[in-house]
Amino acid sequence: AGDEIDDSIIQYARRDHNLVIGERTAENAKIAAGSAYPLEEEIRVTLRGRDLLTGLPKAVEVSSVELRDAISQPVNTIVELVKTAIEETPPELVADIMENGIVLAGGGALLHGLDRRLQNELRMPVYRAEDPLTCVARGTGRVAEALHLYERALAGGQELRPTG
Repeated sequence: AGDEIDDSIIQYARRDHNLVIGERTAENAKIAAGSAYPLEEEIRVTLRGRDLLTGLPKAVEVSSVELRDAISQPVNTIVELVKTAIEETPPELVADIMENGIVLAGGGALLHGLDRRLQNELRMPVYRAEDPLTCVARGTGRVAEALHLYERALAGGQELRPTG
């Protein structure tokens, strides 16, 4: 979803400011001031690129409010996909999720306020992983190291309960 958010910022700069910006500029703006939920203190960021009308360099200052509006479509898609996943989840697992919450991982988890937005929309706890950029890879590595513990459950489709 991160690329779609970046693309939305690129389109916003072009449409609203006649400014052509690159992917790196869009990503930096997303990291610095992009948000999925209103911030306690709004942030301003400068977009630098090429003016569509003159072809010359141009800088435009935008707020996190403007960026939040610009990225609303991909953020809404994320929220709807999570809702759909929960709707299709077996009831026993939903009960566990409601009790323990959802953990966000990956680069999208770094979007300011995504956890709060999901928590408000889903009415269940939502947390950001301690190190969202690497936690999935580290977890996969742990499973690979202990694959022999999971083989029986995977082969027979039996439920696996962690022991430690």
